[in-house]
Amino acid sequence: MGQIKPLVIGDLTVEKPVIQGGMGVGISLHGLAGAVAKAGGLGIISTAQIGFREPDFAANPLEANLRAIKKEFDLARKTAPHGAIGFNIMVATKGYKEYVKAAVKAGADIIISGAGLPVSLPEYVEEAMKENKCSIRTKIAPIVSTAKSAAVICKFWDRKYHKAADLVVIEGPLAGGHLGFSREQLREYGADTQDTARTYDRDAYDREVKEILNVVKGYEEKYNTHIPVVTAGGIYDHEDVMHQLDLGADGVQVATRFVTTVECDAPECYKQAYIQAKKEDIVITKSPVGMPGRAMVNPFLKKASEGRIPPERCYQCLEKCDPAAIPYCITKALVNAAEGYVDQGLLFCGGKADRAQKIETVDEVMRELIG
Repeated sequence: MGQIKPLVIGDLTVEKPVIQGGMGVGISLHGLAGAVAKAGGLGIISTAQIGFREPDFAANPLEANLRAIKKEFDLARKTAPHGAIGFNIMVATKGYKEYVKAAVKAGADIIISGAGLPVSLPEYVEEAMKENKCSIRTKIAPIVSTAKSAAVICKFWDRKYHKAADLVVIEGPLAGGHLGFSREQLREYGADTQDTARTYDRDAYDREVKEILNVVKGYEEKYNTHIPVVTAGGIYDHEDVMHQLDLGADGVQVATRFVTTVECDAPECYKQAYIQAKKEDIVITKSPVGMPGRAMVNPFLKKASEGRIPPERCYQCLEKCDPAAIPYCITKALVNAAEGYVDQGLLFCGGKADRAQKIETVDEVMRELIG
């Protein structure tokens, strides 16, 4: 049986084996990440358009975002001077290398990276550490969803950098936001419906998790070191946590559950949208860049399904984005939501968002998860 014990990532020890998932735009910034770190978990700041509140964001989004990385980290560190704090950086981000280097320079304990395979992450981190003469190495963790993707990234890092991951995050089909699955794969797991509590085939994905664990184990043996693995997606309560630990995971990554906390950086109306949501409000939608994503039905999503919403400007957010062809600007949609215009914004959420009943503190959520 799995046991609740600290999450040890090399020389970084996280008292409670809970990583708070990175949520952007503007949902997991210093407020949430700092509170989770203070409570003994691993707080994660999302770099997705992190500088949206900077005065020059519209004109200079890259510069504003890089500046905000340092600001948000310093504020989170002020809340949790001795806590574990890192960043979630999407591989699909335009200027990915610059974001990674800015996170290392800020002092990140770890960088978790998905939305593509982070093939160059070790190189960028090492460059940044040398340039900034860092004494403590920033840990690196790829996000994978299948044994195939885990094998590809582990093999690539092994061959090119003679290095293994410090941590591996397995993100399952009940996660929120952009998903590492095709629509067909989601259908295979019963995770593309509006009633995942009934249709989701947990046993099928549990088998995939065990295959990923076997892939990681091979590199543990090669490098003679323990590579912790945490699972994510649809983890909402203590029973969910224990199930993942029983599978062999070292910890869990939780995002949606933290949205309805006092400390979450989202505006109050955003949190209330989660509390008011019913299971039929949670759908799989197609992102402007073609990826499946899980979000809540609201006036914006309905409008987007009826026809194209032409972008007013380009915010230089994603590497593979054609402003002339996309159905709507995902930055504008996510920023609207983060600024409180929820009916005009995109509300990403996990598969169990309808379970939110009230506003809690981070401490209360952590206690409930750990039991």
